[in-house]
Amino acid sequence: MSIFDEPKIDCHNHLFDPQRFPYRSDAIYSPSGQEVATQPQFQRVMDAYGVEHALLVGPNSGYGTDNACLLHALATGGRRFKGIAVVDHAITLDKLAALKAQGVVGVAFNPALAGVAAMADALPLLARLAELEMFAQVQVQGDQLPDLLDLLGPLPGALLIDHCGRPVVEQGLGQSGFQALLRLADNGRAWVKLSGMQKFAEPDLLDEQAGPYVQALLDAFGAQRCIWGSDWPFIRQAERVDYGPLLKLAERLLPDAAVRRQVMWETPRRLFGFSD
Repeated sequence: MSIFDEPKIDCHNHLFDPQRFPYRSDAIYSPSGQEVATQPQFQRVMDAYGVEHALLVGPNSGYGTDNACLLHALATGGRRFKGIAVVDHAITLDKLAALKAQGVVGVAFNPALAGVAAMADALPLLARLAELEMFAQVQVQGDQLPDLLDLLGPLPGALLIDHCGRPVVEQGLGQSGFQALLRLADNGRAWVKLSGMQKFAEPDLLDEQAGPYVQALLDAFGAQRCIWGSDWPFIRQAERVDYGPLLKLAERLLPDAAVRRQVMWETPRRLFGFSD
């Protein structure tokens, strides 16, 4: 059985549908052309590649804290989707609970885009997420994570770290940011996405450059706390990225079928409460 026939959950992807859900006027970036990625288009991709469920991530591009497109997909997707929203840090507990009731399982924080300083006022929101048993999904890059460990480490809530922590490939496994990510495995409350490798490795060298980081994360976290995501529809990429080759990459980086099933099906199915 190939990876195309195995059950899968894609845990990092975005929807962009400016015709039905116009972008915010202050959007930092407005995807256009082939970057436009509607719910029907994504469901066709999922069907083509045997992806049964997806964790939709509200994007900073286009929508920011406007979650209308995301919530519509959760409401109409026939239980195929759960969501990660982008919210104002001052959002109330009641409004977070209302999002949770609609299928939102967490909130995205993006220091990789906004800088570490953007997390300075996040503690009350992180506490509210922990109270509701929702995830704090954090995207960092390079050496940002060590500056956030005092904030993220002691919290009782669950953490999702995006895109293998987006290491700097040239700095190797010993770089401070990646080592900080490996240490998060010790607290038992952190999960990591084996996703977005094209964000930190060269497109033609994903096996060689991303492979050692994926293996180190699997060794530290175990397959029970690693999940996979595509990052579809691959906005702002300098070179073309396609869904099928990324699945074959996952098959090569996770050659043990039992490990692959755990990472790409069992762990996210349990973690986010997907049901058939």
